[in-house]
Amino acid sequence: MPDFLSFISEILWGSVMIYLLLGCGIWFTWRTGYIQFRYIRQFSKSLKRSLKPGEGGLTSFQVLCISLAARVGSGNLAGVALAITVGGPGAVFWMWVAAIIGMASSFAECSLAQLYKERDANGQFRGGPAWYMTRGLGMRWMGVLFSLFLLLAYGLIFNTVQANSMAHALNYAFDIPFNFTGVVVAFFALLVMMRGMKGVARLSQWLVPLMGLVWVVTCLLISLWHIGEMPDIINMIIRSAFGLQEAAAGAVGYSVSQAITSGFQRSMFSNEAGMGSTPNAAAAAASFPLIRRRRASYK
Repeated sequence: MPDFLSFISEILWGSVMIYLLLGCGIWFTWRTGYIQFRYIRQFSKSLKRSLKPGEGGLTSFQVLCISLAARVGSGNLAGVALAITVGGPGAVFWMWVAAIIGMASSFAECSLAQLYKERDANGQFRGGPAWYMTRGLGMRWMGVLFSLFLLLAYGLIFNTVQANSMAHALNYAFDIPFNFTGVVVAFFALLVMMRGMKGVARLSQWLVPLMGLVWVVTCLLISLWHIGEMPDIINMIIRSAFGLQEAAAGAVGYSVSQAITSGFQRSMFSNEAGMGSTPNAAAAAASFPLIRRRRASYK
């Protein structure tokens, strides 16, 4: 069984997923008119409008914070370190490429979540890939299968990776026992989840911006601390991404392949673009008038 799972992982995660992510990202980038570049000037306006509470749903800012809570985590720390270890410095470049392309994929899947969402018995919005697989494609079996996989991934895998990274970091830095960290994290997670979706949203809208600010400031301080080495680091990343450093050793093909594979894998784990997880949070946001009109036209 482990050998079979390793084989499936190697096929899907090692090649098929990379081509799918790259192809879908390029397709959505073209079909949306290069949305990740065209709407840069709209960021500030959209952020201001996202603070207004909507009818029967969360604010767009709250949903943004919930999605960022998953994206700014161990994937940006342990994930990047693992990508560099496996794929070399060039993996960082391909993480940049995957992140830029992934913006269009994320926009597409979150927009579909808004178009096909519905209200539940409590008046809250519910939606996501399972909804638009069922109602958009007419494939209910696919939506059910996706939901089961998502429950397994987020119920057993993602939280385990996050808790494991935290436990190892605290144990290495402060010699805190692994079990103690796991129990504390599980306890606080239970307290947050018991407050429901709105409780999670209220906590995220205050905690996540602070977390992001600390993250960005820390990165800037470290970059300024090593500002003299930055040109050499960027040069190393670019040269390694295209195998220029390995060309003399005759391993350029394998090195570039490893860099691209590791970069796209870690980028997907970090920003979750194309994974189908963040649209579930996006569907909980109240619609703007334009989205409501588009939803009406689909019914």
